[in-house]
Amino acid sequence: MKRPQGFDQPAKRRAGRPKPAGAAPAARESAATATTAGAPRRTAGSKPPSDRDRVATEPIPVVAASGSTLSHTPDAEPGRPASASGLAVPGDLPRDARSTRRALAAAARERRRYERQEVRRFTKRSRRRRLVWSVVLGSIAALVVVVIGGAYSPLMALRDVRVEGAQRIPATEVQAAFAGTLGTPLPLIASADVHDALSAFPLIETYSTETIPPGTLVVRIVERTPVGVIDTGEGLELVDAAGVVIERPETRPDGQPLIEAEGGIAGEGFRAAAAVVRSLPPDVRGQLVGVHAATADDVRLQLAAGATVVWGSAEESAQKAAVLARLMVAAPPDTVASYDVSSPQSAVTR
Repeated sequence: MKRPQGFDQPAKRRAGRPKPAGAAPAARESAATATTAGAPRRTAGSKPPSDRDRVATEPIPVVAASGSTLSHTPDAEPGRPASASGLAVPGDLPRDARSTRRALAAAARERRRYERQEVRRFTKRSRRRRLVWSVVLGSIAALVVVVIGGAYSPLMALRDVRVEGAQRIPATEVQAAFAGTLGTPLPLIASADVHDALSAFPLIETYSTETIPPGTLVVRIVERTPVGVIDTGEGLELVDAAGVVIERPETRPDGQPLIEAEGGIAGEGFRAAAAVVRSLPPDVRGQLVGVHAATADDVRLQLAAGATVVWGSAEESAQKAAVLARLMVAAPPDTVASYDVSSPQSAVTR
């Protein structure tokens, strides 16, 4: 049976060695006290412990807070400080105030360096995002500066005016109207400037402009379409559907009918007659020589072969024109006296 560590009985004294006087009673008393206090009592018939059951004990090392092992040294080395409990202090600890301050400063620098590294590590994504946004915004700003600088530089000044769609209006006159705008940067040419230049040409019904860098302005013109000739008493005037005078010819041009409407070009009869003329197909329009509109609901056409077309109002003009074209194919104008298409569902030929 094993005994607790440190409570082994003292070894028996060898035979033949003289015992000191007066020591036998004390030794017996000490052995008896140790046996009674520390060792378990043996019952009758139990065997005494042998040397094999005894366990040798060693000093337990003490681990300091810094991770180094401190041994219990009753006698510290000379020149090395010792703790109050008798433990030896490691040799890497500072020995004076200056060394202590240096160690604290070095530890503070190391901690600040570590904190900076951690801050950079945890803010890497946000720094990258800010860098991307900075590059994008910088590129946009640089592009805007370049575009604005190029747009308002002399390189973008107006030098050429190109006119498209002009038939009755001389293109050279339209180009001359933009003489005061030459040299102006294209982005600075406003729509009001173009309108002022083209307002001197009444034959222009609509227009559109396009700028072609570095210095070309394209003007596309849609001229007014004449619908006929009216007799003002002072001469003939070629007008469009709005009554704008396009030309003042000496005689009636071919393909342009003579329009007679109550109230002149400001009346409702003229507007109805103009709408009817514009709805006619080209083959029928070429045979038209006259239009008479007593009222807006009584429009009559006169063909070159002598036949008359009763049209009625300007409503359903597209359907009436299609019916009239079929009737003229089935019965040519030189074979009939009139066509009545005022009711296109029941057209009549006389």
